[in-house]
Amino acid sequence: MTIILGIDPGSRVTGYGLIRVVGNRHEHVASGCIRTGAGELPLRLERIHSGLAEVIADHTPAQCAIEKVFVHRSNESALKLGHARGVALLTAVLAGLDVTEYGASTVKQAVVGTGRADKTQVTHMVRALLGLREPLEADAADALAIAICHAHTRGSPLARAGARRSRSRRLRVLPE
Repeated sequence: MTIILGIDPGSRVTGYGLIRVVGNRHEHVASGCIRTGAGELPLRLERIHSGLAEVIADHTPAQCAIEKVFVHRSNESALKLGHARGVALLTAVLAGLDVTEYGASTVKQAVVGTGRADKTQVTHMVRALLGLREPLEADAADALAIAICHAHTRGSPLARAGARRSRSRRLRVLPE
């Protein structure tokens, strides 16, 4: 039994989702959104850190998966997203978690079957795969999708062949 934390980082809303993997089954543990509200970026980043640290302390996941950077509408938005991702990565690594990054199309392919799925399709499939009846916020659904993607690929020879570890030996980046 392994608990995987999925993170969909954002400077205003960071989604998180935890699943328990038991054999070939995935069970929903928890999910939600960390809303940073208005305010200066440093305060919003602290809210992301403290929120994720609390989630990790409450649920003690063994592994973490996070969405890779993608090209954004503006340089300023991309920079803010990079800050949020950095805080999320650091929080997970400081908690001793192995962290793996996945591109959005890889996550969509693993969960929906096509790398071009939209948010509605991802949310629908996440709810179906985890047997959830209640609605999910899009960011929480994306985080759960990232965790499901990791559960599907974590032991595969393809994932091991494409994995690259950082100096900390905790961060793996899989090719798109």
